[in-house]
Amino acid sequence: MRATPEGTRRFAQRQPIARHSNYRQATDNLWLATLGHGTYLGEADDATDAAYRAAFSESLARGCNVFDCAINYRHQRSERALGAWLREMFASGALARDEVVIASKGGFVPYDGAPPDDPRVYAYEQFIKTGYAKAHEFAARYQHCMAPAYLELMIALSLENLGLDCLDIYYLHNPETQSIALSTPTFRARLLDAFETLELAVQRGQIASYGLATWTAFRALPDAPDYLSLTEMVSLATEVSGQSHNLRYIQLPYNLFMTEAYAFENQQLGEAFLNTIEVANELGLTVMISAPLMQGRLAVMESPKVAAALPDLHSQAQRALQFVRSTPGVCTALVGMKQVAHVAENLALADLPPADGDVIRALYNKV
Repeated sequence: MRATPEGTRRFAQRQPIARHSNYRQATDNLWLATLGHGTYLGEADDATDAAYRAAFSESLARGCNVFDCAINYRHQRSERALGAWLREMFASGALARDEVVIASKGGFVPYDGAPPDDPRVYAYEQFIKTGYAKAHEFAARYQHCMAPAYLELMIALSLENLGLDCLDIYYLHNPETQSIALSTPTFRARLLDAFETLELAVQRGQIASYGLATWTAFRALPDAPDYLSLTEMVSLATEVSGQSHNLRYIQLPYNLFMTEAYAFENQQLGEAFLNTIEVANELGLTVMISAPLMQGRLAVMESPKVAAALPDLHSQAQRALQFVRSTPGVCTALVGMKQVAHVAENLALADLPPADGDVIRALYNKV
């Protein structure tokens, strides 16, 4: 079972009429809420697990059907907390599997509930000694790997943690971590192997689609070592699996302080240079945004110009989120939330339409 266009549409149509403008159709025809629930922050303890589960329920009640995690978040505890909550929702009938979009990521080495005494020894014992990867396939001091057998293991572990048969979106997590340390041919070869592994996972029914979740790669200068070209990424996916490839999503940070995704024309498409969001849309990739509140800092920092442009909102957090989800070409802003009160404040936006794109464009002369 996985999310479907019919199921996600059913979820959206079941919401109050005021929320109907809160959903957008992705490239794969799923209907996604414009505000999704992220799971990056928090301590790796039982109290945070419980807080997240309560926050997930509040998000669901406010129309959220997009939940995003990664196997390394909180040392696998974010996935496990989300999985426990999902099992409760499915068993109670409060949510159907085909109505909800679940995403996770693989690349960074995940620890099991808590950090080990020596991360290098842990990587050797868990992945090198067992044959899932070779030592030279790791980067960042044994913190990152995207070797085929390693990715296959990561997918299997994420499915187990989440209690799912299929992940709707599976991201290769910060692949620029590898590009910084490798020659261009070696990095390209590793990406090809990773994409082939992900395409095979689609064929096996373990994931429905895949993407690239990045931090700097799509915001960097084209000559920077951590830069990734969107057209090249699609070209690699096409080389692996033809025009029917399943590279469908990208994820990158974008907020009032980190505006490169929309303001910086660093991606080449044909003869033109355009911003990342524009090029992604042209290439048929759905844009998911991380860090819309810059890990909470924008929730307490006032911007008079933004407040004037978005006057009918009640907090700076709402204005910052409205800015992101209203930016033309953005599908969903993923907000990290582990407190019910924060969910209630942030997802009150679901009852309001996004701002007109011209309002956001006008802000770029002022922000």
